[in-house]
Amino acid sequence: MEYVYGALLLHKLGKEVNEENVKKVVAASGEKADDSKVKSLIASLKGVDIDKELESASLVAASPAGETHKAEKKEEKPKEEKHEASAEGLSALFG
Repeated sequence: MEYVYGALLLHKLGKEVNEENVKKVVAASGEKADDSKVKSLIASLKGVDIDKELESASLVAASPAGETHKAEKKEEKPKEEKHEASAEGLSALFG
């Protein structure tokens, strides 16, 4: 997560988000940067418009609470069915 935060900080400051700069930000926090994680992050950010993604994330976070609550209710039903099925399986094991 610290690598993503580092990339966001660099972007916010108008600096280039590249391997060297992300490593510097992570090192400045007192941690040793993992080269493979940094490379993976930079590769996954290629071609991504960070401003657009942040705007999109802001719109999702600002959605009305009622819509979010409805979505949560729909997701709960299948979870309950799974729980009941697993409970039935356990009762079969123990008689």
